[in-house]
Amino acid sequence: MQTMAARDAVTAENAPLLRIVSRAFNLTDDRVSGPAWIASQCYDIKAKAPRGTPDSDLMPMLQTLLKERFHLLARRESAVGQIYALEIDKGGTKLHPYGYQEAGPPSNNDGKILFLARHLPDLCERLAKVTGHPVVDKTGLDGDYLIELAYLPFGADPSDPADPASDIFSAVRDQLGLKLEAQLGVADSLKIDSVDKVPTRN
Repeated sequence: MQTMAARDAVTAENAPLLRIVSRAFNLTDDRVSGPAWIASQCYDIKAKAPRGTPDSDLMPMLQTLLKERFHLLARRESAVGQIYALEIDKGGTKLHPYGYQEAGPPSNNDGKILFLARHLPDLCERLAKVTGHPVVDKTGLDGDYLIELAYLPFGADPSDPADPASDIFSAVRDQLGLKLEAQLGVADSLKIDSVDKVPTRN
């Protein structure tokens, strides 16, 4: 399953409506609320834009498609509270482009959780679940990456205290070249008031 914007097109393959909506509004899944079925009901979308359409216009066009085809009615809400800003660490990012070949992902042993992702919004969602606070991407990075993160859950006793995966914050810094900065900030969310399960035809 994936939802992505390419040149002059937006495509979704077997993607939950929750994922399609969240990407359309530049949010992570955890910040979109609505009917429970949107997390499991999947759709294929292949939407083409006029040649030369700027990439920045693709997601607003997807929003329009959702409103016209799914009759999506939603409203943005904002709340001030603790967030984590995902930023590039002082040593620079260690992310590799998607398709990068290496010896293989780290093994899931010693109680570590292995997380694999391709896009930064997916990483932010995972980090938000682990830390319990919204994570806002402030890296300025865009594109497809090979994201591999091995970490121990909070409360677990590391077999090796020097292990860089001993906690989620160290894992993000040492394995990805990124950092999580605690801040007081505004986290946007989207409240879906109504949406159709069966979209209208083209």
